[in-house]
Amino acid sequence: MRRTLETRSRSVYIIKNITFEDLKTSERFILASGPGGQNVNKVATAVELRLDVDNSTALDEQTRARLKKYAGNRLTTDGELIIVARRYRSQDRNRQDARRRLADIIRKAVAPEKVRKRTRKPASAKRKRLDNKKKHSQKKKLRGKPPID
Repeated sequence: MRRTLETRSRSVYIIKNITFEDLKTSERFILASGPGGQNVNKVATAVELRLDVDNSTALDEQTRARLKKYAGNRLTTDGELIIVARRYRSQDRNRQDARRRLADIIRKAVAPEKVRKRTRKPASAKRKRLDNKKKHSQKKKLRGKPPID
């Protein structure tokens, strides 16, 4: 019992100018696995949310590249991002969960990466490290055989 539905929702904004309708995601309801008895065997409650990252016109090139980086193993070789939500027993809650997870990934991809500000190590830390190295070296030397006179 598998069916594919195009997303139909109110305009839920992921970020300032992108909604789920703009992304043209597709949802498929599949049978979930695990405990749940008769409900899990008969009702397709798990949601498979798909987004074609390569052909998405709502996202700019930089965002698409970062989205691919953050997607990890959820990205197929065809450039399609797949999110499977089966945490809840109800289809609606799984749909909300999948959309929330997709929105989180997109928000992370849209945000610019923070540039690390390099800091210098204090001179005292360098001195302490070198002193510890000298002590350790001396300890090792004392373990050796005594010199023959």
